[in-house]
Amino acid sequence: MSKLPLTIATWRYDRVRALRDGTVPIDGCDPNYLDVDLEDIFFRAFRHSDFDVSEMSFSTYLLSLGRERDLGVEFPYRAIPVFLSRVFRHSGIYVRTDAGIKEPADLKGRTAGVPEYQMTAAVWIRGILHSEYGVAPADMTWVNGGLEQPGRIEKTPMALPGDLSLTPIGPDKTLSDMLETGEIDVLVSARAPSCYKSGSPNVTRLFPDFRQAEKDYFKKTGVFPMMHVIGLRKSLVDAHPWLAANVFEAFIKAKALAQSDLTEVGALKVMLPWVAQEAEETIKLMGEDFWPYGVAENKAALDAFLQYHYEQGLSGKEKFRPEDIFVPSTLERSKM
Repeated sequence: MSKLPLTIATWRYDRVRALRDGTVPIDGCDPNYLDVDLEDIFFRAFRHSDFDVSEMSFSTYLLSLGRERDLGVEFPYRAIPVFLSRVFRHSGIYVRTDAGIKEPADLKGRTAGVPEYQMTAAVWIRGILHSEYGVAPADMTWVNGGLEQPGRIEKTPMALPGDLSLTPIGPDKTLSDMLETGEIDVLVSARAPSCYKSGSPNVTRLFPDFRQAEKDYFKKTGVFPMMHVIGLRKSLVDAHPWLAANVFEAFIKAKALAQSDLTEVGALKVMLPWVAQEAEETIKLMGEDFWPYGVAENKAALDAFLQYHYEQGLSGKEKFRPEDIFVPSTLERSKM
């Protein structure tokens, strides 16, 4: 019997290396891994459905499912609980040094920039600011646009709460320049803006010791924020009921191999001199499986994100549950 051909697009992570080089096969499939930059993957998946298996923004995925459920706008992908990108996000809030912003409460009444309001990193940051520090999204005035290049727009239409002010920046402006010149007080961004990286004296992080803040957040909540999921073409999932579980298992095996590389000390496989010691410290804080896939394994993080997404007006009429957003065959795994 011939194997099912699959085009797969993910970024070049250590946790997918064993899939890309064939060390870990996907049972029943003949995968063709495409070498595409992350932004292009997202754009092509959401605009043109170019891939059979695609990494995608978690927030944009939920937004698209909400539009399908509430408006009948069909979305061609369904996700499995593989979270290729995860990042603690206290580091993603940049402020003016001369604006009197010393703590989260000082963000109230400020003008905040964000590349895309619905982007996953921004959802997490706004949710954390609200749940942990009492600063609601509507406490700030929001503008959106390109971080370093003019002309960036939202990928997907949104219907935001009426008390939320969001305005696109000018067609010739960038958020990094606006932060440096003081046109905005705050920037929420997954990437560090060039004005910060170049050492601008007017720009700093809201949490200078963000690493300690993020550790404290994990100790309190058990949440390691996920950014991306893996989407499978829905027509293939419907036609081949075994597909989603097989893809899910392959990603789990590839991640396990990448994690074992972190603690190899005979010959370092990662170009950091103390990577094994860093891995040991991470395991002490977060447990052996510190980068978990699966629904039950991510209950706290999923509950938090689905709540944040709904509260911020991005999920549509109802809050999603994990069983609403993942292929049913991947909601649980067999155990010995």
